Amino acid sequence: MNKAQLIDAIAGEAELTKADAKKALDAFIKVTGGALKDGGRVALVGFGSFGVSERSARTGRNPQTGKEIEIPAKKVVKFKAGSELSDAIN
Repeated sequence: MNKAQLIDAIAGEAELTKADAKKALDAFIKVTGGALKDGGRVALVGFGSFGVSERSARTGRNPQTGKEIEIPAKKVVKFKAGSELSDAIN
């Protein structure tokens, strides 16, 4: 499902216009991104939680040459599904 399809589905499920559904989805993305950027966590009970974790620096290999390269440390977004979401897909 892409963003346009998600907007259509939200609009249909919540009986909103597509414009209102797009505004709501864009606001969710902006607020969630801002919270994660500030080092916070976003937890939606039953659905799951978004958080940020540190990936340490490591040594990798260039697949074309086999030469070792240094991969720098960085922050990555993690999502952990909640129990209701896990139960719904199993």
